Amino acid sequence: MGSFTDRGAKGQLAPGVHADGDGLYLSVSSTDSRSWIFRGTIKGRTTGTGKPYRVEVGLGSLKDIGLAEAREQAAQMRKQCRVGVNPLDEKHRERQTFEQAARQLHAKEAPTWANSHSKRWLSCLEVYAFPKIGNRPIEDIRRPDVVGVLEPLWRSRHETARKLKIRVAQVIDYATDRGQYHEANPARGTIRSLDTFDRTAVHMAALHWRDLPDFMAQLSEREGVSARALAFAILTCARSGEIRGATWGEIDEKVGVWTVPAERMKARRAHRVPLSEAALAVLAKVRGLDSNLIFPSAQRDKDGNAKIMSDMAFKALYGRMKVDRITTHGFRSTFRDWCSESARADFEIAEAALAHSVGTTVERAYARSDLFERRRDLMEGWARYATGQAGQVVQLVRA
Repeated sequence: MGSFTDRGAKGQLAPGVHADGDGLYLSVSSTDSRSWIFRGTIKGRTTGTGKPYRVEVGLGSLKDIGLAEAREQAAQMRKQCRVGVNPLDEKHRERQTFEQAARQLHAKEAPTWANSHSKRWLSCLEVYAFPKIGNRPIEDIRRPDVVGVLEPLWRSRHETARKLKIRVAQVIDYATDRGQYHEANPARGTIRSLDTFDRTAVHMAALHWRDLPDFMAQLSEREGVSARALAFAILTCARSGEIRGATWGEIDEKVGVWTVPAERMKARRAHRVPLSEAALAVLAKVRGLDSNLIFPSAQRDKDGNAKIMSDMAFKALYGRMKVDRITTHGFRSTFRDWCSESARADFEIAEAALAHSVGTTVERAYARSDLFERRRDLMEGWARYATGQAGQVVQLVRA
């Protein structure tokens, strides 16, 4: 019998390698990732210096392989070692490539991700990583390989490179958890050959809050679903995808609430949006266009159902309005600036209206309220201002 129990293997253990016995070890990383390792000596084989030929084989993550299965695999490998067979020989014949690991991780996580993020995550690797390291055995990937993937993008498309670095690191972490990678993750931490120039954050182009009433007046003169959708986005401070995918089933007009489900939120948490009178008026104008989607595309699928509006619809609307240097996401910044400079709203309330997390993980765990009623007052004040009912005076909204 080994020294571990099922509970002990999952319990509190210091980072390092812990022996179970008979060549089986549990490796615990500094981030508490745990994976099984077999170590053995192959009978009849020696190194070039005459020392016994030792072998180390990753068996997989504790999350995927329990104690009993790990012991069974270790027992089989001990038998191989006793008859002079290297357990790694068979594993090397089946070495997994970086692309295979990435696609496995994507298939595993995609059901928990927003559809748009899922597509971007895989596409980024397909375009920039797979052509360079996709067919490489993942256990052979080292820091120079990661640099070779990132370097061409690091200055010209830095944000893309930053996200690519995160995704490469996630794939290697996944391989580490499955015993297929045994080095420090080369895509984690600072890569000094790349981090050698100053970068200035580029913010989404936003309309100044003082110009918003005039813009909304111009928008109200436009016909079409995209104009109504943009007005609703501005009045609710929601993201483009949340607006375009909004359904009537998410709306409670009687109490003035729009509940966006977790799977359509960036933070994967359901978000309640208080609907102002102006926002409810927008809904009244589009009632009847479709039984499901609030702001449907004019196009239909093969079954005759309305499609979700394209993410280019708002850009086309700006073109028709002959306005430039603004983005739909930028109206969230317009709202945030108005909260700070005009409404003088409390920081926590303004951030909650944008569905932003505030405070540490512990602080958020204790902050059970979503501050809904205080947000309702703020959003009503925002709507009055946006629609020209409050003038240009300082609002002093104490949400």
